[in-house]
Amino acid sequence: MKYLFINSVAGFGSTGRIAADQCRELTAQGHECVLAFGRYESHCPDVRTVFIGGKLNTRLHGLEARLLDDMGFSSRGATRRFLAWVRQYDPDVIWLHNLHGYYINIRELLSYLAVCGKRIIWTLHDCWAFTGHCAYFDYVGCDRWKTGCHHCPQKGEYPKSLLLDGSSENYKKKKALFTGIPNLSLVVPSQWLKDRVSQSFLGEYPIEVHENPVNREIFRPTPGDFRERHGLTEKKIVLGVASVWDRRKGLEDFIALAAMLPEDYKIVLVGLSKAQIDSLPDSILGLPRTADACQLAQIYTAADVYVNPSVEETFGMTVLEARCCGTQAIVYRGTACEEVVERFGGLSVDRGPEHLLAAIQKLTKEYAP
Repeated sequence: MKYLFINSVAGFGSTGRIAADQCRELTAQGHECVLAFGRYESHCPDVRTVFIGGKLNTRLHGLEARLLDDMGFSSRGATRRFLAWVRQYDPDVIWLHNLHGYYINIRELLSYLAVCGKRIIWTLHDCWAFTGHCAYFDYVGCDRWKTGCHHCPQKGEYPKSLLLDGSSENYKKKKALFTGIPNLSLVVPSQWLKDRVSQSFLGEYPIEVHENPVNREIFRPTPGDFRERHGLTEKKIVLGVASVWDRRKGLEDFIALAAMLPEDYKIVLVGLSKAQIDSLPDSILGLPRTADACQLAQIYTAADVYVNPSVEETFGMTVLEARCCGTQAIVYRGTACEEVVERFGGLSVDRGPEHLLAAIQKLTKEYAP
């Protein structure tokens, strides 16, 4: 069979690695696969890829979204050219991942999917598909997505809008485009996300929970010289990793935690921007994002404990990656990360740095060499 995967990135970040690994697995089974992406490609020379639009297209799409709050409704020409290629490629299965990310026009794409007659699978990694603006909403306690978005309390969050609030119109357009598609089924990585999707306008589709896969050939106990390079041989390392460190990821909790930990502990955060690194206290080692999964596995392995203080996750990929590298994990209760530690080991605690502190000290004492 011929498969077409569509995602914002290829081989980069958690969703990019998931999509690329799916291509590899299906290709090994004898299927033909192509991964179409719109932003970044990394570490997938063995995967056939197609670039949707290009860098200028992404910039223009992002600019329009900043001004009009209409992410997903730009990139018209790029999407039409891509769909012309899709018709020529003629896949049997079209497997969607993230459609947000300033690269594709969802009206053009979904209009094609509604009549193409193909089997369509859509893996949802967040909540953007059924809201009028945001990818996550529990952090601000918003439930307008259940009946109709308006006056978005997160207009300034990704996908950030500087001027207009298009949440009401976006919600209506998404509902019209994303419902009534023949042969469409949904895949989500957690029961947490399934519960929310079921309450949305996407609840008309079959929904299956498939935990995100981890490449265990890469994410396994991996010795390295991370401690030596950063002068941490005598420290207990408390690690946090994120693609983007925003409020919901818990950066403020890490900063508060740093003031509570004894001097023989060191917090290491991976994935920070230069501005965030420059603003950190000396008690935290801040590192930029790495696209090298093998290097990341070494960092996970070097840590004594992995902490994910995010208040809203649809799965918790980094938690599972850390566990596969043999590192104990701590997460907050009430998030999808709790499902990961319940199955693969670790602790879930109430929210707050004081609860993280107690759990860190418990685990580092229990698992001390």
